[in-house]
Amino acid sequence: MTPRFVHLRLHSEYSLADSVIRVPELLEAAAAQGMPALGVTDRGNLFALVKFYKEALSHGVKPVIGADLKLRHGDNGETVLLTLLCCNRKGYLNLSALITQSYLEGQKLGQPLLERAWFEGKSDGLIALSGGHEGDIGHALLAGRDAEARERLAEWRRLFPDRFYIELQRTGRDQEEEYLEAAVKLAAAAGVPVVATNDARFIRPEEFEAHEARVCIQEGRVLNDPRRPKRYSEQQYLKNEAEMAELFADIPEALENSVEIAKRCNLSLTLGQNVLPAFPVPDGHTVESFLRHEAEAGLIRRLEKILAKAAARRDALRAEYAARLALELDVIAGMGFPGYFLIVADFIRWARENGVPVGPGRGSGAGSLVAYALGITDLDPIEHELLFERFLNPERVSMPDFDVDFCMEGRDRVIDYVSERYGHARVSQIITYGSMAARAVVRDVGRVLGHPYGYVDRIAKLIPMELGITLDKALEDEAELAKLYETDDEVRQLLDLAKRLEGLARNAGKHAGGVVISPTDLTDFTPLYCEPGGTHAVTQLDKDDVEAVGLVKFDFLGLRTLTIIDWAMRTVNHERAAQGEPPLDIGSIPMDDTATYALLKRCETTAVFQLESRGMRDLIRRLQPDRFEDIVALVALFRPGPLQSGMVEDFMDRKHGRQKVEYPHPKLEAILKQTYGVILYQEQVMQI
Repeated sequence: MTPRFVHLRLHSEYSLADSVIRVPELLEAAAAQGMPALGVTDRGNLFALVKFYKEALSHGVKPVIGADLKLRHGDNGETVLLTLLCCNRKGYLNLSALITQSYLEGQKLGQPLLERAWFEGKSDGLIALSGGHEGDIGHALLAGRDAEARERLAEWRRLFPDRFYIELQRTGRDQEEEYLEAAVKLAAAAGVPVVATNDARFIRPEEFEAHEARVCIQEGRVLNDPRRPKRYSEQQYLKNEAEMAELFADIPEALENSVEIAKRCNLSLTLGQNVLPAFPVPDGHTVESFLRHEAEAGLIRRLEKILAKAAARRDALRAEYAARLALELDVIAGMGFPGYFLIVADFIRWARENGVPVGPGRGSGAGSLVAYALGITDLDPIEHELLFERFLNPERVSMPDFDVDFCMEGRDRVIDYVSERYGHARVSQIITYGSMAARAVVRDVGRVLGHPYGYVDRIAKLIPMELGITLDKALEDEAELAKLYETDDEVRQLLDLAKRLEGLARNAGKHAGGVVISPTDLTDFTPLYCEPGGTHAVTQLDKDDVEAVGLVKFDFLGLRTLTIIDWAMRTVNHERAAQGEPPLDIGSIPMDDTATYALLKRCETTAVFQLESRGMRDLIRRLQPDRFEDIVALVALFRPGPLQSGMVEDFMDRKHGRQKVEYPHPKLEAILKQTYGVILYQEQVMQI
């Protein structure tokens, strides 16, 4: 059956200001109504692009990708609306470029604005909707400036030939009918098609109150303020086909054109195919051959120290390291990741050569001998029995992911180096979205409902300070809060409204460490966002979505501990130089230094990475570590699973001789000897 109407204009929660529509719920509702297609046009951004696209396809709904854009209009600060929808990849690239330009060059009072001149050369592949009564044509018609409306229409038709539609709405808002009558008359005279939209902001009519509360939170207003602008109506919900058909029974072509536009919008995103920037290699080398050359040369340098400590086993060790390196290089080449290793090794080398302290490596990447040979990590994976398969495994194809720690003071210098090396248009940090968490949303809703601060503060403080706590969980766990909810109508109203807003995306920020490097301009993959007054752009797609479109994320983590170590080393070496002594090399401090373990046993671990919390100090006091393997075990034991399972007590009792060391099977002794028969590490599970 041919559909009679398609929603082409709709804001999701990622408009960050004026919608309570969550993407998964939206597609469930659309699929339940049998909608063949659906358009999401968030305000000035494509934050929801990948989430909406994937969710739509999974529900059998055709995704129509677009955005509502604000244009500067005249010299008095007035703005007008224009909606752009992508027909194809060319249209997406143009929309991405326009949105990026609005954030980088067009921000005014915190609002990204477009200039009319920017559309020249950037309109191909895009369908434009006039913006209804909020567009420039609508403004002119409502002001009685018919000649200006005709001029604006002619200009848009020049930019979007056969791709410009005059938009009609019937949502019960002020001046809509006056606009609609004039717009239909103009369209008929000019031979321009009209299209119906419902400018949806919520899924069901009963969500209007929650939507208004969200708008008030964003604008710092109170719901019952009589002076508050009322820009939205109860009619802006996800109306079904029959409701829209009844609403526009007198203008059926406006409904038909919504279907035709949906048919014309055929943007297909390529997801799940990783693209790496090209790493420059010397003449005569491929990326793969250069990686082999660098790794083999690096291993020779590493082996000089390793073999010096084990003269009796030189030949056997050399063969073991060479075989492991060859195996890893074959896997890396087979999975297509030589460039990734070279890129990471390059910026780490630059950091070390330019006085930026770098961590020794952590996470599964420490299991790679290639990484150790290239200087990416400083931990010998063979000595510490770390497995490469935890990092890269051809049977479980995923991008390698090194967590690289830099000194807090020097991290941005390394990012600047990467930007210079690969091009500023190709390097960016990654966006994050703050959400309305339980305590914060209660305070926000209490304010917009007009409750006194003290009243709301008392309720908010009853919500436990737990990571990821929800209002439903708080009502389960906190008896006093549950009692207030049951007995006090105002508390119930506050919490019910807060629950409807809880978890919605609230604001945009910057990922703590993620950086993407693109093989071409970033806008080929994602629009860019820049906070008001900011100078550094970030991707509009979050870390999961940039990886979905193929960009590779590199983690540049700023670690205060490295900064403190650097300060300490400078101080020590300054004093040693004054006394004519050679500088101290932190890498030469032995791993069995008795004085260090004495400090550790006394729990003097302030500013020691991962060992300074109160719970960790208690674990140190009980364990009394006296070897490096005990420090590794400490970090592994200090997790909810081991702490709640009795594993910690078994480990300590066996270490201190209070319990006999036993193995599940005699063959496992070689694997579990270091941990006294306790299965503690993922590597041990893999070996078993």
